[in-house]
Amino acid sequence: MIPNVTRGATMAGLLRYLVGPGKANEHETPHLVGGDPAIMAWHDDAELSALEARDIARKLEHPRRVFGTEVTVPKRVMGDDLKWLTDGVRDAHVWHCSLSLRADDRVVSDTEWGEIATDFMREMGFAEEGLSPARWVAIHHGKSAAGNDHIHIAATCVREDGTKVALWNDWKKTQSVAAELELKYGLTITEGRAAGIVSRGFSRADAEKAARVATTEGRNDSEPSRVALARSVRACATSARTEVDFVRRVRAEGLLIRPRYAAGREDVVTGYSVAQAPRNSDGSRDFDAKPIWFGGGQLGKDLSLPRLRAEWDDTPQQSLEAAAEWRRAKRGRPAMRGANRRKGTQPDLLRAAHADLEKWTAYLRTIPADDRAAWARAAGQTAGVFAAWSARTEPVPGPLAAASDALSRSAGIQAHRALPKKAGRVSAGGVAMILMTATAHANSTLAYTVLIRQLLAAVDAIAASHSAAGDLQRAQALTAMARSELDRVNAIPAVAATPVSAQQSPVERARGDFPIAPTAPRREPGSAVSNTLTPAEPARRRGGTEREIGPRS
Repeated sequence: MIPNVTRGATMAGLLRYLVGPGKANEHETPHLVGGDPAIMAWHDDAELSALEARDIARKLEHPRRVFGTEVTVPKRVMGDDLKWLTDGVRDAHVWHCSLSLRADDRVVSDTEWGEIATDFMREMGFAEEGLSPARWVAIHHGKSAAGNDHIHIAATCVREDGTKVALWNDWKKTQSVAAELELKYGLTITEGRAAGIVSRGFSRADAEKAARVATTEGRNDSEPSRVALARSVRACATSARTEVDFVRRVRAEGLLIRPRYAAGREDVVTGYSVAQAPRNSDGSRDFDAKPIWFGGGQLGKDLSLPRLRAEWDDTPQQSLEAAAEWRRAKRGRPAMRGANRRKGTQPDLLRAAHADLEKWTAYLRTIPADDRAAWARAAGQTAGVFAAWSARTEPVPGPLAAASDALSRSAGIQAHRALPKKAGRVSAGGVAMILMTATAHANSTLAYTVLIRQLLAAVDAIAASHSAAGDLQRAQALTAMARSELDRVNAIPAVAATPVSAQQSPVERARGDFPIAPTAPRREPGSAVSNTLTPAEPARRRGGTEREIGPRS
């Protein structure tokens, strides 16, 4: 169950919207399923009209009008540098919270919704025992456009005696209360909440942005532009060694990036935003179209600039170079030089990737099962490896991209819980950098097979860490992804035949007691191994020679 809180100043406007058709005509038969006794004594569960909504709004605001109590919150405005600035206060006596279920959750009756709303408002302090109550109503009007059943709670922040409801840190409190109600009423447990992991869903705003991008660029992708951008930025961030390297890699991928400076400064970068360059139907750059920008924090909690900097090398000289590169990016000037590339032949690069990945999987064995910050970082780094591999081998998002997206949802831990920067910390950046440099060839199929087996072991370890933390839903999602999406990368029975042992405890699995294939599976001489990583058709399907197809085992 997902709560979403907003504050406002017009109760009549909120009620008018809740009984209206909605933004997508999804509001059907709006009616009350709960409320405080003062309201429910006058209204039943019949469908509400606009006049009844106005009457309910008056009753809800009656205590505030009688006592003249003012409820304000800081007014926030956005400056020219895209930084939130505090500018006075604004009226916010209306408290609105929606409680949404997953589309595949069980059916909840109106009676149960009423009980859920009553318990929720009691725990939130609106109907706390020993204190004067505050007036509220819960309205149910059918499923959302995405198929999620939900209710809306409209409440006044002024109690019957004129005092204010204590709502400090109310967003965080709604999460803990929702978790308790999920257990009490047998609802689907929201993944990541127990471990403090935050991941963004595909909201209405994302859908509108995706529609604008499709209109601007003349395309109709199946995934939101935010998802594709997040994957590209994650690949660049994981493979980068320094901040200047990151900026250059993002630009080399054909993306637009601009800095956010500290107030009054042109040399202190505090954040960034990225966008896909608008394209014409022929693929050329459309300079007349306006890009759709996303802040780093909008793409993912772990993709904000402060979090990314914790993974990069940092010296005074590198900081100066990064500041200069940010200025060039903002002005649209070419980069001073290309992103750093790891040089070497294809076999040498892949051997280096294997070695780096062995170090990474060995590091995963050392992470304590209850260290949520370390496991979130591990998920983000592993997601970056998959994203880098996908960027170089998948013309359209495929199983590698799906693996990156799934792991990224385990990386969004809250900022205050993130790991501090430590010297000598093990990273998966070397693997990502190699995969961004190397290309997939038929004669590298076996080498890539070993890589995917090693990465499967890393995914199993991360899934086991979720299981140990009690987040079974996310653990099962990662395991299912590994056994479905990643098995499509190379059709190798040995990969699917080495799942994590069901006899192992979650802690044992989280500490790294998982199988890692030291060598690629053998094949009969003259046989070919399918390579779905190569964008072009495999050589054996084109009638190529055995030398073109790959070496014998």
